[in-house]
Amino acid sequence: MGKKNMKSYLSERTKTYSDPDSKTVLIQPVDGRDLPYTDSEVAVIKEVAGDDFCLVTVEVDNWNNDLSPWIAPAVFGKEGFGKGAEYTLSKIMEIASDPSKTYFIGGYSLAGLFSLWAAYRTDIFSGVAAASPSVWFPGFFEFVRENEIRTKRVYLSLGDMEEKTRNPVLSTVGDNIRGICEHLSSRGCDCILEWNRGNHFKEAHLRTARGFAWVLNRKMN
Repeated sequence: MGKKNMKSYLSERTKTYSDPDSKTVLIQPVDGRDLPYTDSEVAVIKEVAGDDFCLVTVEVDNWNNDLSPWIAPAVFGKEGFGKGAEYTLSKIMEIASDPSKTYFIGGYSLAGLFSLWAAYRTDIFSGVAAASPSVWFPGFFEFVRENEIRTKRVYLSLGDMEEKTRNPVLSTVGDNIRGICEHLSSRGCDCILEWNRGNHFKEAHLRTARGFAWVLNRKMN
């Protein structure tokens, strides 16, 4: 896809919230299920961290492909995972191209995993807000241990019921996220792991908002 078409795609697939002129930009990959809750998410971020930010949502076409760093088999249902994350990141980097601005990336579930992965691929993000990230993803914990993250701040969260599942892959999420937080902290990253009540499907937009608010507040301290 050429640069002109890339810009056209981004203009069609992105939405901007809060202050479009802010020098602090939050970037969040989403799908159609997330967008109805974005106004509520923005309101929570403002309440906790003030209103000096611009949130840009980037809507993906295929969740399991566009946010996956590599091919993996199906974990629930029949749909496996592609390797479209590189292309998605290339689109996002078109947004995060102004050197006068500070960029953060974050998201929920597989978008949270993507956000973590993206911070290993580029140093343009000053922080990551990974809410209930899919760190059960096959091979991701090993990827974290074998590579160096290129950001200073990482917010992690998980619901306290998420690891309590009979699915042998999904049940690794608790141990993996604890291990990732410990690993990043040992490498000098400002990292926190926050536990929320409930399973994976509870208050996704509020959990994401708390993550973005945390990285914003750490930026100001």
